[in-house]
Amino acid sequence: MRLLRLAKIILVSLRFGLDRVVLEADSSGRLVRWWTKVFFWRRFSEPRGVRLRRALESLGPIFIKFGQMLSTRRDLLPADIADELALLQDRVPPFPSDEAVALLEAFYGKPVDEVFRRFEREPVASASVAQVNFAELPDGTEVAIKILRPGIGRVIEHDLDLMETGATLLERAWPESRRLKPREVVAEFSKTLHDELDLMREAANCAQLRRNFKDSKLLVVPEVYWDWCGPNVMVMERMTGTPISQISALVAQGVDLKELSRAGVEIFFTQVFRDGFFHADMHPGNIFVHPDGRYMALDFGIMGTLNDVDKDYLARNFLAFFKRDYKQVAVAHIEAGWVPPYTRVDELEAAIRTVCEPIFDRPLKDISFGKTLLRLFQTARRFEMEVQPQLVLLQKTLLNIEGLGRQLDPELDLWTTAKPFLERWMTEQVGWRALLREVKTEAPLWSAILPRLPRLAHQALLDTHRQRTESQDRLDEILRRQRHDRYLIVALGLLVAALAAFVVWRLPV
Repeated sequence: MRLLRLAKIILVSLRFGLDRVVLEADSSGRLVRWWTKVFFWRRFSEPRGVRLRRALESLGPIFIKFGQMLSTRRDLLPADIADELALLQDRVPPFPSDEAVALLEAFYGKPVDEVFRRFEREPVASASVAQVNFAELPDGTEVAIKILRPGIGRVIEHDLDLMETGATLLERAWPESRRLKPREVVAEFSKTLHDELDLMREAANCAQLRRNFKDSKLLVVPEVYWDWCGPNVMVMERMTGTPISQISALVAQGVDLKELSRAGVEIFFTQVFRDGFFHADMHPGNIFVHPDGRYMALDFGIMGTLNDVDKDYLARNFLAFFKRDYKQVAVAHIEAGWVPPYTRVDELEAAIRTVCEPIFDRPLKDISFGKTLLRLFQTARRFEMEVQPQLVLLQKTLLNIEGLGRQLDPELDLWTTAKPFLERWMTEQVGWRALLREVKTEAPLWSAILPRLPRLAHQALLDTHRQRTESQDRLDEILRRQRHDRYLIVALGLLVAALAAFVVWRLPV
């Protein structure tokens, strides 16, 4: 089975000329010319990016998802390939309803009609990892059931093994490929894919995001019904809304698209800077608009997280960008350790200014985040900057935000919309509000520690005295052993001298 799959991958690669894509990296061109003579009958009229996309579509859903992930790594790929891979769509036929019912009955241990008041056999959505059916709980609550594809784990492990083998062979056969880090890319994809296979993890992500936006006027997140959830099954509130891609329908409903676009920007920055926990798969298929005008988020398999250091770094950079303070951007990169400490601030400042200055004071319709990110990545490579793994999903989300913004309000001024939010957030982080928040957070701990301070101080003094005594004892022992060793060496020397004298005395004259 594995050999057959490998054979198919090789045949598809040859059919779409993926070997040529690799060999074109040879600057001399000799390998391409030789290879073209061997496979003289092949002619390719399509660009390499199109051929790669079509090859991944032919290889199936796991390779499609791999291509989708690769499209976010513009630090590793040429622009033409990254742009083409971004067009990949995860269109997968649903698996038979009988299999879905059998999986649910095996999980619940009883017929599906005894678990739910109503279960709709026909799925409403289908993707590479899971599909969704509608149902009703016994109390009449309408729910959506996400069901993992039967046997998908084996398929994924099988294809991941082949990808890892291919990445290793690529690095050995083509040293130039190491700059693209093929094994690291496959490992990153493997982690993301395994996270998506655990629907309990996705349910927890959904619950966390819902808690973060409780009573929000901007975003609504479905409720999770934990009693019906498991590793292969996720049951959540059924949401009714309009896909955000259906602009004409939204206009007919009286939705203010300009306000909706501004709300999208605020939701993004709230997730990133307030919570450090953000929806990282915000393509139009996962975003709906609620009848009351709020955003609805679906599919929580891919979420991004940022720690306080990351958030502070990003906020400083965004604010510096908005103020066109490119020196501060350069200093932030150096202080964060993302570029070598010997980097000259003025050179990095000039490079960043060259990338960013052309995009200011322009509406979103005239700005391409994709091209800007590409130029930033090229600048980063020049200054030996390593792209931070925790920000890859954030970059992908920014590109999704760009696409949504263009659809809703091409005239949106992203900078003007985001700047007040970021300034308010920075004030809360470093101003008197931040001090009060820290005091409030730490006060319960202080109340527990303060009465114990005298005893803790006394214990610390005793520990210090004991450590000094032990250190002195160890030093005395070392000195004693050194004196003993010296005496022993002297005694051995005298013994050797006596033996030598005795031997000389006994020798005949």
